[in-house]
Amino acid sequence: MFKKLSDKFSKGIVYLAAFLVTALMAVMMIHIVKESIPAISQLGIKIFLPTTEWRPVSQKPQYGLLPAIAGTLYVSAIAVVLALIFGVACACFLDYYLPKKVASIFLAFIDLVAGIPSVIFGFIGLTVLVKAFATHLHMAAGQCILAAGIVLGIMLLPFVISTCHESLQTARKTYEFSAITLGFSREFTLLHFILPAIRPGIIAGAMMAFGRALGETMAVMMVIGNSPIYPKLLGRGQTLPALTALEMGSIEYGSLHLSVLYVANAVLLVILFIVLGISYLLKRRLATHEN
Repeated sequence: MFKKLSDKFSKGIVYLAAFLVTALMAVMMIHIVKESIPAISQLGIKIFLPTTEWRPVSQKPQYGLLPAIAGTLYVSAIAVVLALIFGVACACFLDYYLPKKVASIFLAFIDLVAGIPSVIFGFIGLTVLVKAFATHLHMAAGQCILAAGIVLGIMLLPFVISTCHESLQTARKTYEFSAITLGFSREFTLLHFILPAIRPGIIAGAMMAFGRALGETMAVMMVIGNSPIYPKLLGRGQTLPALTALEMGSIEYGSLHLSVLYVANAVLLVILFIVLGISYLLKRRLATHEN
């Protein structure tokens, strides 16, 4: 009797938590859309035109978000590619070429890296990476899209490594014994059986990392240069979260400027939902194909 009551109570708590999270998300989205309406009604498609620049305090204000959107996608893509390359390689090394006890120690430190505040990554990137770019690449300041992508990629490594490591362990239990029994080497088994089998896990890690990268603010803001121009690899740029953080402190409440920032955050949410939707579809397609 007591066990049934405890099970029902636990089930109710889980349902309540799920409902509250969903309700909070819905309220947040409704608020963002509501506050975005003045900017959309007054400016319309001009916000997303390539010819519209970001000059909110000029004599003739312009509110172009396309450079910030491009900068957000550019930095996030660089970060995810770097995190995938080094993250998958690191997970394979930890799982295949290190003793379990040593690998568990390294994994514990990698998990700790995920908890380091982003401002510390930004500070190290500003004092080390940006300085190195300015010195060795003969740049004026060293702040650029590539620096932001590298710093963000390092921040994403723990997510990719943890996801891939768990997938590798599961795949090894399924395929490794049979492959080695047939005479295949460990490296051949890894490349031709294990890695293809964990593609859904790699995709999940990449999409989770991309979603994390889209919302990163402080570390990127410190090394990207924060110029509202179209991004180049070794040029300055700006992202939507950094734009919001920089502009929010000096905006008059109820102004068109503030409404445009709500549009920027709405765009960020739309991009995030698209990424999550693509991730879900790819995982389903891969799972169906493998079955």
